[in-house]
Amino acid sequence: MKILVTGANGQLGTEIRMIAKYDEVNDFSYVDVDNFDMTNAFDVAKWFANQGPFDVVINCAAYTAVDKAETEIKTAKLVNSVAVSILGDICRKMNARMIHISTDYVFDGQNYRPYQEDDLVNPASAYGQSKLEGELAMIQGEVPGIILRTSWLYSPYGANFVKTMLRFGKERESLNVVFDQIGSPTYAHDLAEAILQIIHHPSFQTTNWKGEIFHYSNEGVCSWYDFALEIMEKSHLSCQINPIRSEEYPLPAARPHYSVLDKKKIKSTFGIHIPHWKVSLAVCLEELKQIS
Repeated sequence: MKILVTGANGQLGTEIRMIAKYDEVNDFSYVDVDNFDMTNAFDVAKWFANQGPFDVVINCAAYTAVDKAETEIKTAKLVNSVAVSILGDICRKMNARMIHISTDYVFDGQNYRPYQEDDLVNPASAYGQSKLEGELAMIQGEVPGIILRTSWLYSPYGANFVKTMLRFGKERESLNVVFDQIGSPTYAHDLAEAILQIIHHPSFQTTNWKGEIFHYSNEGVCSWYDFALEIMEKSHLSCQINPIRSEEYPLPAARPHYSVLDKKKIKSTFGIHIPHWKVSLAVCLEELKQIS
């Protein structure tokens, strides 16, 4: 298969590149914002005319500055919604299957049980709204492929909560971290492996998916406070973590208080094994030691 990965320099894109190095069967191509403007329909069509066609397009590109999105609404929508529509239109025309990455922020966090794929969406932030509009662009455009919602993504690459906690843990004696936002961390490497497993699964290649939604995060549930504690303990850092409420650490964008994702559908459909978040965190921390 000929596979294109957008947002190839981000956390997830980087992990896919690392894994795909060992794939001797498929032909991978990678683009990022510096050489591929997904928000310009003319440029995208021209690029695909020269480089395509592709069998699969994995869209890892996204505007992820959650708080900045509150004031940069137009930019967030361009990347998270308009670009998805443009890319989806190209995929439909060249009969390519698309895997689009979305987020738990499409939910308002008022649920009392893990969110299923067909639960009511109600984003509480501009970022979440822009990602929801991206989902709708793919669904309403009947783009062949699937939407993968994920949460709390981290990796050894780029900026993320784990790396921030490690930095602060070495610089400070104590940190305040919210304990009333509950979810599931996701190791980008695990998500990348799941995506590549999906691509090779007969169901993905033969079923006429049109914007079908699936959830993926690591197993287990925690608060950001619990997550920070585990990072410090596994890294043998003495920084004290103090639990605080969200209102004690106000931010421009609202976060879901509960955004645990139900993953039964992706496990039963594609036979995917999902590691527990504590196990994957240990793997990531070890990887960070190797590359630092």
